[in-house]
Amino acid sequence: MWIYIKNDDNSARFVLGEAGRRPLICFGINSSTAKPPCSQSNPEENLDPTVKRVRRCSQDGFDGWIMLNIYPQRATDPKRIHTEKNGALHKRNLSEIKKIFCLYPSLKVWAAWGNLIEKRPFLMRFLKDIVALNPSIQWVCKGKTKKGHPRHPLFLKKGRAFESFDMEEYLKQ
Repeated sequence: MWIYIKNDDNSARFVLGEAGRRPLICFGINSSTAKPPCSQSNPEENLDPTVKRVRRCSQDGFDGWIMLNIYPQRATDPKRIHTEKNGALHKRNLSEIKKIFCLYPSLKVWAAWGNLIEKRPFLMRFLKDIVALNPSIQWVCKGKTKKGHPRHPLFLKKGRAFESFDMEEYLKQ
C-alpha cells in the first residue's frame, strides 16, 4: 500500500513510500517529482532516480520503504530550494515525520542527503529539529562524502552496506 502525503497545491511532499511492518526509512534533503504509480504493474513508473534507488535498496531485508526529507519543498534542482525558510512547511514536515517515527520507533533510519545539506543555512537547523523528535533513533548511512556528510543514494558505490552514522557527533560539527 502506498503512502503519499503532500500539500494541497503539490509544492511540497512530506511522505512517500510503500508501507510495511519493517520499512527502510530514508532521509534526503528535499522532494522532487516522485509520486505513486498510476498502475500496480509498474511500481517505479512515477519515481525519480533518487527514490528508485531507495526503493531498490529496500529490497534487501526490508518489506517497504518510506522517503522523508529535511525540507519538503518540491524542487527538481536543489539550487531552487527556497532561499528563506518557510516555517509553516517545516512545522507540517515535523508533524508528518513525528507520525512516522511513532509508527516505527525502533527502526534504523538512513541518512542520505550528501553535500546538499550545505545548499541552505537553515537545513542543518531543520535536521536538528528532526533529530530532536526522537533522539534515540539509530541512524545509518552508506558511506560519507569527503566533507563528512552521509552519501546521497545516487552517488553510492555498488554493494555498499549500511554502517552506523553518529548523528550526535555529526550535529556538533
